[in-house]
Amino acid sequence: MPIKIPNALPATEVLQAENIFVMTETRAITQDIRPLKILLLNLMPTKVTTETQFARLLGNSPLQVELGLLHTRSRQSKNVSSEHLLAFYRTFEEVKHGKYDGLVITGAPVEHLAFEEVEYWQELCEIMEWSKTHVTSTMHVCWGAQAGLYYHYGIDKYDLPGKISGIYPQKAMLKNHPLLMGFDGVFNLPQSRYTENRIPDIKKHPELVILAGSELSGACIIADSANRQFFVTGHAEYDLETLKNEYFRDVEKGLNPEIPYNYFPDNNVNAQPVYTWRGHGSLMYSNWLNFCVYQETPYNLADLLISPCFFCNF
Repeated sequence: MPIKIPNALPATEVLQAENIFVMTETRAITQDIRPLKILLLNLMPTKVTTETQFARLLGNSPLQVELGLLHTRSRQSKNVSSEHLLAFYRTFEEVKHGKYDGLVITGAPVEHLAFEEVEYWQELCEIMEWSKTHVTSTMHVCWGAQAGLYYHYGIDKYDLPGKISGIYPQKAMLKNHPLLMGFDGVFNLPQSRYTENRIPDIKKHPELVILAGSELSGACIIADSANRQFFVTGHAEYDLETLKNEYFRDVEKGLNPEIPYNYFPDNNVNAQPVYTWRGHGSLMYSNWLNFCVYQETPYNLADLLISPCFFCNF
């Protein structure tokens, strides 16, 4: 089934070229079906790249998805035109009276700041609180995961000695959990961050479970007991060359970055990386949409009541 996105969104042409089934708004109005309504709160400065990456994952599913784009009113992005934001994005004020099947909160390059120092922190807190009663399931990604763990559970982040960057093998702790259905025991996931959540802090909360993690990169996927909140410290959405672009950007800035772990063949930065995470990334989002959103959300979203999840006995 297709992902429904605006006709003129840059992602449309990119995804169609990749044979991702994209349905424009023009065609969608002829369909007698209720698509899953998913909001993407895009906190990244590279709005177009990030919206394309997540649209790719959300579109690789047998379910029809209507993707809505959300940006904060508290901060004006410097890397995307105001015309793009006006054409394709909405603010929280414009959506807060509606209900949604799912919400994705992206990462953001603000790890060096305390949460309360982030310009849009209060607005993000308002959105995360709203999600408890207006969204069936929320996926928090990278800094978005750290922000969610801090807001919902008071779990703080800590600076790392150096940046974690690369493709890290993750061990699936609960292979029968709905989010990990069909996963191998070990799978790869990109990581790119300067901070971490510590496993002992997470384990203090019995309502949280670590679904996957690594001795090298720490906790990777955390879920609440109701499968309403997921926290993913890595980047399943990353394109093949995203880490490469980040590495050379940091080289140009004179940051002397380490070569991303397990990414360039033979650590040769001139060699072409190989996709080793795309399949599991797509499967994770497909599982999320199917088991944690579609199976749990009402046909009429106005009837949405947050209740215990059928698939939550894990």
